[in-house]
Amino acid sequence: MKRVVSVSIGSSKRNHSVNVNILEEEFTVERIGTDGDKDKAIAMIKELDGKVDAFGLGGIDIYLRCKDKSYTIKDSIPLKNAADKTPVVDGTFLKDTLERRVIRYINKEGIIDLKRKKVLITSALDRYGMAEAFEEAGSIVTYGDVIFALGIPFRVKSYNTLYNIAKIVAPIAVKLPFEMLYPTGKKQENTTESKLSKFYLDADVVAGDYLYIKKHMPKDMKGKVIITNTITASDVEDLRNRGVELLVTTTPELEGRSFGTNVMEAMIVAIAGKKPENMTSKDFEEILDRLDFTPRVEFLQQNHFEKVAGK
Repeated sequence: MKRVVSVSIGSSKRNHSVNVNILEEEFTVERIGTDGDKDKAIAMIKELDGKVDAFGLGGIDIYLRCKDKSYTIKDSIPLKNAADKTPVVDGTFLKDTLERRVIRYINKEGIIDLKRKKVLITSALDRYGMAEAFEEAGSIVTYGDVIFALGIPFRVKSYNTLYNIAKIVAPIAVKLPFEMLYPTGKKQENTTESKLSKFYLDADVVAGDYLYIKKHMPKDMKGKVIITNTITASDVEDLRNRGVELLVTTTPELEGRSFGTNVMEAMIVAIAGKKPENMTSKDFEEILDRLDFTPRVEFLQQNHFEKVAGK
């Protein structure tokens, strides 16, 4: 049996563990949160190093990517380096492959016609594949990195513009304490409406990391589509109560929970039996083809089924 552990600096309330069969191999998959305590996360990784097949690093990214540029987040380095034997991944490669495939899938299958749809990506620097796929589908995209990471209500309407901004801002931002860029620990449990919430109201589709989406999400999300990851049963109920029409998660549901891309990437690395630095996009694509993952697609409102039934 293979064991994959996601060590997250996020809230321990989102912890989960499942046993699943993947490609005729038994897996134990765990997510363990440390409530923002990076030292505790480092100690846990050191303790489990060599005893598990792969680590997913949750609640923090190792890299931010924008086209040909890659920026390493300073606070992630001690966590990544805490393991000497077991590979540590953050989901970067899977975001570039799986999430790109998911956007193409929902468009091709007619689940959502993305052409001319107004899409808000709350953070595109950690969703490069998704961002490219939306542009490829002809969506009208607003990149929310400046809005939600820096708190500046400035709409970035082109990935090329974001690329040019990132070249200036990202080298500075990745040196900041990570909690200044992303909700960690108990802050992950909070949703606060603010002046930034208005950007959701203009969008047909809101996409990206769920905790980033949740942070400034308005109470009224009637008719909206959410495309995200890492969703718990209580998150689904909250979205339903806000009026969200359709939920798509880019990672498959495992016993009522959609795990983060870091977990799924760790599983793929464990299946491949290679060091992640020796794997290419082709390796990931080949394993994804074998796994035949399809996104979780869930209509949340009763009136959708009434419309379908012609009532």
